[in-house]
Amino acid sequence: MPTPHPAKARVVEALRARVAADLLAATRSQERAAEGATHEEARPEHDKDTRATEASYLARGLARRVVELQEVASALQRPLYDRVFGPDDPIAMGALVTIEDADGRVAHVLLAPRGGGFDVTVDGSVVRIVTPESPLGGELIGRELDDTVVTRSPRGDRAWTVVALS
Repeated sequence: MPTPHPAKARVVEALRARVAADLLAATRSQERAAEGATHEEARPEHDKDTRATEASYLARGLARRVVELQEVASALQRPLYDRVFGPDDPIAMGALVTIEDADGRVAHVLLAPRGGGFDVTVDGSVVRIVTPESPLGGELIGRELDDTVVTRSPRGDRAWTVVALS
């Protein structure tokens, strides 16, 4: 098996570190919120006192966030990021893609099964994690170098050309 592209390996490692830090913070927050929801002082003092209910909602929301981050961390352990994409390969899961718009703005994206929306900075470049469910991720799947993809936004359509793939 070929060695993964060094830049992509650094991107995946930075993403793993970011997710691990977020997971640790979310876990700690969830534990504190759960303790607060069950603490003696959270008991309602009268029928309109909603502190315990609000604390339990917060704890439940944080617990869901912890599960989401655990799923992202698990997905980042998959060997799909080891794949090295050549100039004639179609874009698929695990690809690190560089795109450029007509104004010369460049964006780097890593196509991942989970973790869409995360940004990491590697070697001075911001890399955004996108999933196939996102508009850009869905457009990139199956495309090749020099192909153009169009994304729609409230500010209008934006055309991007695939300029690099690893």
